Amino acid sequence: MPLSYKAPLRDIRFLLNEVFDYTAHYQTLASGSNADPETVDMMLDSIADYCSDVLLPLYQTGDEEGCHFDNGTVTTPKGFKEAYDMFVEAGYATVPFPEQYGGLNMPMSFNFIKGEMMGTANWAFTMYPGLTVGGINTLLHYGTEEQKNTYVPKQVEGTWSGTMCLTEPQCGTDLGQVKTKAVPQDDGSYKISGTKIFISAGEHDLTENIIHIVLARLPDAPEGTKGISLFIVPKFLVNADGSIGERNPVNCGSIEHKMGIKASATCVLNFDGATGYLLGEPHKGLKAMFTFMNTARLGTAIQGLAHMELAFQNSVPYAKERRSMRTLAGKKEPEQVADAIIHHADVARMLMTQKAFSEGARSMIYHAARYADKMTEGIATGNDEEFQKWDDKLGFYTPVLKGFLTELGLECAKHGMQVYGGHGYIKEWGMEQIARDARIATLYEGTTGVQALDLLGRKVLIQSKGKVVLDYTTNIMKWCTEYALDKEMRKFVWSLTKYCAEWNTLTARLMLSARKDREIVSAAADDYLMYSGYVMMAYHWARMAAVAYQKLANGGAETEAFYTAKIQTAEFYFEKLLPRASGLADSMLTPSETITAVDPDSYNFL
Repeated sequence: MPLSYKAPLRDIRFLLNEVFDYTAHYQTLASGSNADPETVDMMLDSIADYCSDVLLPLYQTGDEEGCHFDNGTVTTPKGFKEAYDMFVEAGYATVPFPEQYGGLNMPMSFNFIKGEMMGTANWAFTMYPGLTVGGINTLLHYGTEEQKNTYVPKQVEGTWSGTMCLTEPQCGTDLGQVKTKAVPQDDGSYKISGTKIFISAGEHDLTENIIHIVLARLPDAPEGTKGISLFIVPKFLVNADGSIGERNPVNCGSIEHKMGIKASATCVLNFDGATGYLLGEPHKGLKAMFTFMNTARLGTAIQGLAHMELAFQNSVPYAKERRSMRTLAGKKEPEQVADAIIHHADVARMLMTQKAFSEGARSMIYHAARYADKMTEGIATGNDEEFQKWDDKLGFYTPVLKGFLTELGLECAKHGMQVYGGHGYIKEWGMEQIARDARIATLYEGTTGVQALDLLGRKVLIQSKGKVVLDYTTNIMKWCTEYALDKEMRKFVWSLTKYCAEWNTLTARLMLSARKDREIVSAAADDYLMYSGYVMMAYHWARMAAVAYQKLANGGAETEAFYTAKIQTAEFYFEKLLPRASGLADSMLTPSETITAVDPDSYNFL
């Protein structure tokens, strides 16, 4: 049975129009003038059709076929090139970029929504144009006018694509070990030499040119991360008139054979004295690359949501059709030979978990997307102060969204396989592919552990001394006071207030403990990230419940059943899922000795 997907436009519009009032938000943006409600609705419908009619049918076949590698050439699976050409012809690539470079100049948040729909239908395909977005943003922020005019328009158009080249065989997260060299030339260019691995979309047949954004060291570079510079290295050099010139000596040595996302080419790239151009200032490449990385990390958070949604959408009809035994409460469908498994409480638990996580994740991402709008507008207008302000605000959300939501995506894929039972393990049903594809999301763009350290170690303890959490929870608790006497909302806001207070207490206790036990930051980081995610999602479910109650009372765009289901899902989240945070609170305060006491040579005795 092939997988199915229909874009959840009702839920998307509920968030855009009734929870976050995106229409008002877009009016605060220069780019928002092109995102009027009629245009947004039209494009949502258009992209939704493209995803269900074009991308989804290629999801399982693309996985089955995979990418082909032949002497440096990579060919994508059957149908991918045609689907990509349709993507370009429809103008979908141009959505979030300035008009002066050929873009539609719509807010970045709309691009995230587009990315959610495309990624749910076919994540491996979506990676090809997805990485280009980060490359364009990096060029717009750090490139010279000449570099922008040379490399941005064709990427905006979609006829060229982009990559992010960080990782090397000896280093990934620890980029201070980067060895790729950049040697200055008399004409102002550089010769780039080295090997990069795990380069998504590093080579393929979808676009005429690929613009690699590459980390490398100048000859006089100091050791560590302070000595890394950033370079533009095109697959084909670009002539003065903008046409494609000679082939640059950057070649694909091989592609990886992976557990999942097989239709996405993951490449080893060899730079053999390739011509490159300095992007930004010397020795400050890592800072510039973070513009790319943060875009990619938010994109990976969307991947978590994509796998949740796809698993959920396919689990529900299967659970309605599959019959097995009778419920413990008696016959639900006496005219049938057995009850549909959706009536069994354990199966309903898994479906409700998928629903709560996917709809909660969507709300979290759409909230953060408004900050991304402000940040990218700062890039587009050259307002560094505005960019930095919103980049800092988004920085708190990024590790939570990337780490927490990708872990939940994996859990939802697992629940999908469980609902399907034995069929979940069989290739033709598709659920096992979702589980395989979901696994990478917790690894690339910084593992969950790396995101956790970034959150607790860097964002919370070092940079803000806990203030970022205090500010965030203060806003939540202020919101809660508005509903403190509301008999329907009381159960949500009282619980949420308790967890917010505990979140601050845990932060303070970890800060104090770290003075004597430095390793506790690393030991507690994963628990802290997941705790933060559960509380953050609780806030979003409380907000959605408040809107649902209001719409039930006063009327809204949706049906009574829709709003009732929102409230019921919020209740499920608070009663069944949020209590997980309490266990994490106990666990994260465990002294690091409990984890590190065993000598490395004593882990096993073989």
